[in-house]
Amino acid sequence: MSRKVSIGVLLSGGGTNLQAIIDAVEQGRLDACIRTVVSNRETAYGLTRARNHGIPAAVLDHRGFPSREAYDRVLAEHLETHGVELVVLAGFMRLLSPFFIQSFPDRIMNIHPALSPSFAGLHGQRQAFEYGVRFAGCTVHFVSEGCDEGPIIIQAVVPVLPDDTEESLAQRILVQEHRIYPRAIQLYSEGRLVIEGRKVKVTGDGVDAGDESAMVNPPMPGQ
Repeated sequence: MSRKVSIGVLLSGGGTNLQAIIDAVEQGRLDACIRTVVSNRETAYGLTRARNHGIPAAVLDHRGFPSREAYDRVLAEHLETHGVELVVLAGFMRLLSPFFIQSFPDRIMNIHPALSPSFAGLHGQRQAFEYGVRFAGCTVHFVSEGCDEGPIIIQAVVPVLPDDTEESLAQRILVQEHRIYPRAIQLYSEGRLVIEGRKVKVTGDGVDAGDESAMVNPPMPGQ
């Protein structure tokens, strides 16, 4: 049974994933209430997106703090004051301290523009493109103390086309990000995510255990 989960969104830039989440909430596809949006950069357009929809938005500039943990303590207090249950990272360009992660155990999600555990860190799309992979994609995962290595919730795969550039590939990955991030949050709101070690089990996901279909790129004859 789903419920409205209270979320806080952290971002540093344009906030297109925030917009996808807002749209999903307003269209009734996501049972969530965005309690606050926080950015470490005053110029982040994601703050404008939030304010355009009547969502409280705040700037918490990391440059005014003596340490990462000092910043994260104030950030955690802000989220708790707003009744946030699930923290959603949407292009938040800071590594979180152990203190922050322990303050929201198994309650922080991130989206990474690559198929984890490959190409962790910045510019996952560029890393994949330059490596010459045949498939790229994106990953929503719970956040652990390692960089982009927490338990995986959902992934989307896109083929790398012969005439792709880094930019065209990144754009197609972004389209999938906007699809799977709201879905991951909805699964959380429905209480269907169960973490068992490194794995996240999705209860009642309807996947056919006998489905052995595969994608091949370049395509096999007749594919």
